[in-house]
Amino acid sequence: MFLAYAAHKNFTVYQMDVKSAFLNGLLEEEVYVEQPLGFEQKTIGDKVYKLKKALYGLKQAPRAWYDTLSQFLTDNGFTKGKVDRTLFRIQNVFEKGQDCLLAQIYVDDIIFSATNESLYKKFSKLMQGEFEMSMMGELNFFLGLQIKQCQEGIYISQSKYTKELLKKFGIEEGRTVSTPMATNVKIDKDEKGKPVDESKYRGMIGSLLYLTASRPDILHVVCLCARFQSNPKESHMSAVKRIFRYLKGTIQYGLFYPKNENEGGFKLIGYSDSDYAGCRVDWKSTSGTCQMLGNRLVSWFSKKQNSISTSTTEAEYIAAGSYCAQVLWMRQQLRDYDVEEKEIPIMCDNTSAIAITQNPVLHSRTKHIDARYHFIRDHVEKKDITLEYISTDKQLADIFTKPLFESRFEELKHELGLIELS
Repeated sequence: MFLAYAAHKNFTVYQMDVKSAFLNGLLEEEVYVEQPLGFEQKTIGDKVYKLKKALYGLKQAPRAWYDTLSQFLTDNGFTKGKVDRTLFRIQNVFEKGQDCLLAQIYVDDIIFSATNESLYKKFSKLMQGEFEMSMMGELNFFLGLQIKQCQEGIYISQSKYTKELLKKFGIEEGRTVSTPMATNVKIDKDEKGKPVDESKYRGMIGSLLYLTASRPDILHVVCLCARFQSNPKESHMSAVKRIFRYLKGTIQYGLFYPKNENEGGFKLIGYSDSDYAGCRVDWKSTSGTCQMLGNRLVSWFSKKQNSISTSTTEAEYIAAGSYCAQVLWMRQQLRDYDVEEKEIPIMCDNTSAIAITQNPVLHSRTKHIDARYHFIRDHVEKKDITLEYISTDKQLADIFTKPLFESRFEELKHELGLIELS
């Protein structure tokens, strides 16, 4: 969300690194250590040292460092996010007017952006005056993600990681495919199939799951193949290798966040969909959802539902009900960015599911649906969200519930902002 907001506001994002971050953390507990080997002081006998600050290896070290940094920032006028506790914001302190600076903390890595260059320089000076810092300049690599900032927007990819995966699993050669999964393939337990190496299969799945951080186009099929890690067969391995062949032809693809404030704005919109009885093992449906801030994809998931639905309507309603809590949480998080959202639309392509949220008379027909999924009806009545109809051909969450034909697959990739960096 930080990068999406920076793109929307046309901010440049910078990065700094704290050297030996954990050594700065002040300890609240009493911790004692023996004299280090080679540095013993024989004059003090068997006495031990009482630590004032943390050392690497202490369980308290990460928390102590966060508390120290958090206290320093709040003492200097920053406010901490109420939902995202690693987000810090300052406004109208360094400069007069509506200037502000945002900083996101991840252990010893700090990314930040500001409305003008003077704020960036003053924040850098402030941090370097307290901690030993390495200024990394403009953000270009963070938590395994490659970040490219250009005049048009911010591009996020994992192309380097993708190349390493193809080399690691020996899939650098051979043909490529246009989709990660064929539409006519139905994956099941394949109990009569030939077993394959479990360690290799799990390694491939784990590597692909990390890649879904910037490649939502492979999320559904990766989650589908991950269900068979306990006893993988050749058919499952073939499905996973097809994903790699697809990646081989789309290495440079990633998410693009445009910097055009007028294009799509920063309105939060959710898309909810389900594939009725999509799992051929237990006949449970698959829920797929995504959240867009304007035209910037910020959250997505594909998950098998916990219970078996008896109709398409029930499957769609359960998907929307589960998704409602995620949307409300996102609304709270946006308040940390000083963005207020009301009546957030969730787009659904099933009119019957929408009717259930609006007409309490239908309750007699829906008693069998778990009470937690009626959570959405309560928030529709409160006007926190609205469940709105969208035609199936415009349903962006379709890509997270089922394999698609190439034309439809490419269309949804473009709508989600998944492009190839030229």
